[in-house]
Amino acid sequence: MKKLTSLLVAAVVAVGAAELCLYTVGEREYALVFALGELREVKSEPGLYVKLPAPLQNIVYLDKRILTLDAPNADLVQTSEKKNLLIDSFVRWRIADPRKYWVSFIGNERAAEDRVAALLRDVLNQTVNRRTVNEITSRERDKAMEEIQKGLQARVHDIGIDIVDVRLKRVDFTPEISESVYRRMEAERKRVASEERSKGAAAAERIRAEADRERTVILAEAYRNAQELKGEGDAQANAIYAKAFGKDPEFAKFYRNIEAYKQSFGKDSDMIVLDGSGEFFEFMKDSQAK
Repeated sequence: MKKLTSLLVAAVVAVGAAELCLYTVGEREYALVFALGELREVKSEPGLYVKLPAPLQNIVYLDKRILTLDAPNADLVQTSEKKNLLIDSFVRWRIADPRKYWVSFIGNERAAEDRVAALLRDVLNQTVNRRTVNEITSRERDKAMEEIQKGLQARVHDIGIDIVDVRLKRVDFTPEISESVYRRMEAERKRVASEERSKGAAAAERIRAEADRERTVILAEAYRNAQELKGEGDAQANAIYAKAFGKDPEFAKFYRNIEAYKQSFGKDSDMIVLDGSGEFFEFMKDSQAK
C-alpha cells in the first residue's frame, strides 16, 4: 500500500514537473522564451521543448500566420492633378522577425496594426501624389500597388514585419467633386454622341449622293441602249418597208395615205381644212383605187 502511494505521489510530481518544464510549439506560432523577464530564445520550429520552471523561464506565443489589416475608413489622398480621392485598401502581413517584433510592440498586435496603418498612409500619399486620376484608377493601378508594397516593406523591415500583399479595394472621388465629375463625363458623352451622329449624317449623304449618281448613270446607259436598239429596229423596219414597197409602188402610196389619214383623223374631235381637189384626198375621191 505504501509502495502504491509512493508511485502515485511520484507520478503526480512527474506530471507537475512536466507541466512546469515542458512546452510545445505549434506550426502556426512562434514561442518566445524569457528568463527573468529577458528574451533569451525564439522557437520557430514545431515540437516539444524543455524549459526551466516559472518564474525562472516563461513562454510567450506569437501568431505565425498571415494576418490582414483592413482599415475601417478610406484614406483621403490627393493626386498630381490636385484631385482628392478616397482610397480603401487592405494589407496582408506576418511576423518575420519575432525578436524585433517583440522589441517594437511587446507582442501587442493592435499596436503593430496601428503602426502599419500609419506607414501605409504615408506610402499611399507618396505614391498617389505622383500620379493622375486615370493612372491610379486604371492605367498604372497594378504598378502603384506594387510600389506601395515595396515602399511599405522598406519601412517595416526594422520592426520585424513582412508585407505579403497590398491591395486597393476602392478608389473614388470625394462627394463634393463627384457631381461635377459626373457632369463632365455626361457632357463628354453627349459631345461624342453628337460627333458620331454628325459622322453618320455625312456618311448617309455620301451614300445617297453616290446612289443618285449611279441611278443617273444606269438610266442614261439604259436610255442609250434603248435608243440604239430602237434605231436598229427602225432601220430594219425601214428596210423591210422599202423592200415591200419596192415591189408595188401603188400599194406603198396607198399605205402611206392610209397612215396619214390615221394620224390626221385619229379622234372624233380632229378637224382639218384642205382643198378637196388636193392629192391628199385622192384615195377618198376614187373609191375604185387600188
